[in-house]
Amino acid sequence: MTTKRLHKAFPITSICRADLQEYFTDKEIESLDNVDMEYLASKMADAYCDNGFWIDMEIIARDILNDK
Repeated sequence: MTTKRLHKAFPITSICRADLQEYFTDKEIESLDNVDMEYLASKMADAYCDNGFWIDMEIIARDILNDK
């Protein structure tokens, strides 16, 4: 397998301001600029990696491979 193919990224998730509506007021959400949203997304990615990402990835990949 080529190195290029091994390092191709596949997006997992994203976040948008609408995702925040259940927790924050419109005024609070409107105060978040794109830099704030990028920082939030980055911190969410860090949290996911620290709290189960690698375990979940292995389990789900094994399930997919077992179904082949």
